[in-house]
Amino acid sequence: SKLNALFAQVESRPSIVAAMKRPAEKTMSWNEYRARFITGPRVARGVEVSQEHAGPLEKAAASGVPTSVLLAIVGVETSFGANVGTHRVVDALSTLAFDYPPRSEFFRGELEQYLLMTRVESLDPLAPRGSYAGAMGIPQFMPSSFNRWAVDGDGDGHRDLWNDWADVFASVANYLEAHGWRTGEPVMVSADAADAR
Repeated sequence: SKLNALFAQVESRPSIVAAMKRPAEKTMSWNEYRARFITGPRVARGVEVSQEHAGPLEKAAASGVPTSVLLAIVGVETSFGANVGTHRVVDALSTLAFDYPPRSEFFRGELEQYLLMTRVESLDPLAPRGSYAGAMGIPQFMPSSFNRWAVDGDGDGHRDLWNDWADVFASVANYLEAHGWRTGEPVMVSADAADAR
């Protein structure tokens, strides 16, 4: 069967299990996060992305999610696509589904969602790259999030969160709206380019 042929090429990665046991994310105060994410180079890249992809950004923002928020999400998640991950998503999800018992049920579900996603999007399941936890694309959607909230922002018939900025911005806006975004409400703490050092 196709699945047997696919899984014959999947590799279990002990380094992924090790990474899950000591995640890069740790509890940080806002000041620690602020220093990490509001940097001169990151702000400059955000300005470039906003200019290079102004049309898709403005179109997605018409939903009510401001351009600044859409940019902030992709800036924090992957430095505007500079770091989308290097692991084959199928390897990451398979490793965690079968070799990481504390979260195996969750990752088996994500693996199933990934396989469905690759079929719907006509992707080679061995090709997409992502994080060690299986998060994908510029906004780092997990497969279940991709299947529920990724949208085709430019009408080309595909949802591409790795290369298509219209899809990226529209999908982030759709995700936030689906999770209760309310247009016009205040942001807890604003960041300003002048804050970057």
